[in-house]
Amino acid sequence: MPPKKPKSRAANVSSSLDLESEDVSLETTVPTAEDVSSSDEVRPGSQKLIRQLIERKELLQNVQLLKIELSQKNLAIDNLKADYMSKVEELDERLNDALHQKQVLALRLDSELKLAQEDNRKQQALRKKEMDEILLRQQQLEEANLQMREKAGELRRSLRDLDMSHERYLELRDLPEETVSIQEFVAVRFYEAVTPLRAQVAELSVKKDTLSEDLEMQRTQMKALMEVLRIFDASYAFGPTFAADGKSQCEGHFLLVVETSENL
Repeated sequence: MPPKKPKSRAANVSSSLDLESEDVSLETTVPTAEDVSSSDEVRPGSQKLIRQLIERKELLQNVQLLKIELSQKNLAIDNLKADYMSKVEELDERLNDALHQKQVLALRLDSELKLAQEDNRKQQALRKKEMDEILLRQQQLEEANLQMREKAGELRRSLRDLDMSHERYLELRDLPEETVSIQEFVAVRFYEAVTPLRAQVAELSVKKDTLSEDLEMQRTQMKALMEVLRIFDASYAFGPTFAADGKSQCEGHFLLVVETSENL
């Protein structure tokens, strides 16, 4: 802030007082009319001179009054100037304070703007890095997914034919698991699970054929018995006792045929 200017109000007041002191020297000892009239000897031309002296004294007094009034006005003007100068100095101080505050705020704003720009740059760099990592991870996942699809396709193709001979099974069974391929490992387990089932299926197929033959035989016998019953019913008129014994035997054979059919 610039230093304050010294006030000049006291100097203006002293200059006005100097003007008043200078006016004192202008006063003269001019004789009054009473002084002239009291004189014993009055000359005819002296009245005009006295009148001129009186007028001059009045003029001097008027001039003195005007000078005093002028001095007072100059003093008032000097006071106003001093007040205005004081106000101007105060306004200058306020202006300097405002300019200084403006500079401080401008520096602070510039500093905060730089910090915000730096933070924004860091945030953008961090987001770009995260986005690059996400894209890289996505690319890696897509590649891994493609590889898994290819492996799944290969596995499906390799699992289509899992049949192997008993000699091949015996050859692969005793090998360590880490030395055989996935297809061979699955084929061994498939052979171990399916072979007993195939034996059971073959056994059940033989039983089925045997039971089918028995069923056919029982059906033939049942047809024959039904024919006998029909003939027996037709010959019932020959005697009740003979008919009852024959019917009992036929019913026993019939029940045997039915039981055999249910077991099948």
